[in-house]
Amino acid sequence: MPETSTSTPDVDRPLSTGCEPEVIGPFLARHLFDERWRDPSVSLISGGYSNLTYAVHCGAGELIVRRPPLGHILPTAHDMAREHRVITALADTPVPVPRTVVATEAGEELDFACFVMERVVGHVCRHRLPAGYADEPAQRRAVGDALIDVLADLHQVDPALVGLGDFGRPEGFMERQVRRWSKQWDASKFEDLPELERLRDGLAARLPRVEQPAAIVHGDYRLDNAILHPTAPGRIVSILDWELSTLGDPLSDLGALLAYWADPDDDEILLAGRVVPPVTEASIAEAFIRGDLDIAGDTVAVVQQAARWRGPAHRPCRRRRNSRSPCALRSSLAAPSRSARDI
Repeated sequence: MPETSTSTPDVDRPLSTGCEPEVIGPFLARHLFDERWRDPSVSLISGGYSNLTYAVHCGAGELIVRRPPLGHILPTAHDMAREHRVITALADTPVPVPRTVVATEAGEELDFACFVMERVVGHVCRHRLPAGYADEPAQRRAVGDALIDVLADLHQVDPALVGLGDFGRPEGFMERQVRRWSKQWDASKFEDLPELERLRDGLAARLPRVEQPAAIVHGDYRLDNAILHPTAPGRIVSILDWELSTLGDPLSDLGALLAYWADPDDDEILLAGRVVPPVTEASIAEAFIRGDLDIAGDTVAVVQQAARWRGPAHRPCRRRRNSRSPCALRSSLAAPSRSARDI
């Protein structure tokens, strides 16, 4: 994915493999009752090991299609129905999500599972912000604050009130996460890494014993899974990539966010693995106090390490294509007064 982009694909070089126009077009025309969708232009926006995202254009407008990746998929991974369900359920909450249009399971109308949603315009940022965007320190701070505010809003949504009371099993969530990612690692690893397994064993022994109230957990919450308002820094217009969402401990989302966040004094390995802008200790505390969460002791450090361990367990076959530290975004944003690891 590019370091910064808008949510608009490159229509001059469309790639539609996996969502061919002759397949998705009739499906959309049928469900939207508009024959203009029958012969659309389709462009791949993002691909890889995550769910694939395509932009579909025609004279009637533009929509986004999400489907599982091509090739081998681990069991229970890339559940399109769950992603569609949670996005639809959050439509009338403070959490910004795209409006969903239609969904289908594999074998029902198409050979693959997918769902369709509206296109949301804005900036998707990975390593740095767009040139000329959020040039002032206060604006850059607002981006980080907004990221935390939306996460806090998510964790305050009552799952039962939005029809997600049965969306997961929150009891024993953190312990089950470590166990599950361990199985994923064992099923997918291409080489033995004793250090990773020692980290897993250490996490299992140090997991928080006090469970937080059950919340809707995004599962992969970070800057590049958010769409920033195109002209107003500090406004998030949509949260994307809900394929790992469930009911569980909200601190797991905090740990994942911090696992991508680089401190200036981190060693080279940690700097190379973080791509999300800094969130100051003040904004973390303010946001999570609103949710009455227990962040005492080393709880934050443990969930942060759990998220770091999950990364290679979830994506064992990915090779780093660029050894250069992706911390340009971190250094361009307002530095926190103290490391979140000290909270």
